Amino acid sequence: MTRPRLCILLLLLALAWPALPALAQEFGLLDGDEAGAGNASQKTPAAPAAMVQEEELVVLAAPEKVGLGEPFLVRLTANRALGEVAVYWRGKEVIPSISVWNDRHVALAMLGTDVLTDRPGSLDLVVTAGLDSGKKTFRRRVAVRPKEYATQALNLPEPMVTPPEEVLSRIARERAEVARVLSEVSPKRRWSLPLKRPVAGQATSVYGLRRILNGRPKNPHRGLDFRAAEGLAVAAAADGVAVLVADHYYSGKSLYLDHGNGVLSMYFHLSEALVSQGQRVSRGQPVGLAGMTGRATGPHLHFGVSVQGRLVDPEPLLRFGAEKLLAE
Repeated sequence: MTRPRLCILLLLLALAWPALPALAQEFGLLDGDEAGAGNASQKTPAAPAAMVQEEELVVLAAPEKVGLGEPFLVRLTANRALGEVAVYWRGKEVIPSISVWNDRHVALAMLGTDVLTDRPGSLDLVVTAGLDSGKKTFRRRVAVRPKEYATQALNLPEPMVTPPEEVLSRIARERAEVARVLSEVSPKRRWSLPLKRPVAGQATSVYGLRRILNGRPKNPHRGLDFRAAEGLAVAAAADGVAVLVADHYYSGKSLYLDHGNGVLSMYFHLSEALVSQGQRVSRGQPVGLAGMTGRATGPHLHFGVSVQGRLVDPEPLLRFGAEKLLAE
């Protein structure tokens, strides 16, 4: 083909180019461009999966069986924002804090039974939650199984076992003070699991021990006794607030820390408390010094945990994370 003819052909193609249909890879729509455009009889293509609204999903996790005296967790997880969540257990209402993790809304509560005041059996657990679709109620049965605890026989000076008449009114006042503190439920959860071990010493007396003192059966031991030298620093088990700093007849110099949502830790027989009532504390912070004040035969730390007013076994809380305490 001669050069003049080639030039004429290229000119004709250039003039005809606007009439050619646009190529697919060069075409795009902006949000709203498709409204009212195209053939009305055509079917609208399905929205991509990411644009389809996720169906409301709520999951309750709780163990089916627990041992008498053991703490456990209840967790409600939703893919939508949760309104108020309420947990009902053994006549108590708990309003757990709600957090957001991995685009899921999570309410976590700690519950348990007391080896002294509770009995084995099948118990009701009820959880209510406010959702976009309305209020939902979840019901579970939790089997509280009997658990065998060891017996400990001790011979002690009689005044340690049977308090003299003149201190009975003091003991009654102190019991009422402690009952008031343990019954309060602060709204913000500050604890996480496992709890911080307060001292490194070996546990010398465990939870649930059936004590026989001077030949007479007494209440079971409802805490952990740790070996601790006089003056050893005692660490806070979790973030919290010191709600009671006192010197009591039985427990001596005592500290009660509120960790929120009905969970409190207790530190007894201290030689000294290092925090004042109302003070905020951090996990692992020294909050006292070990001692042997009150009814104690030697230096040690008694560590206890109250959950919704019930004294539970602290040992699982010091050893395990949340998933273990949600399982059977």
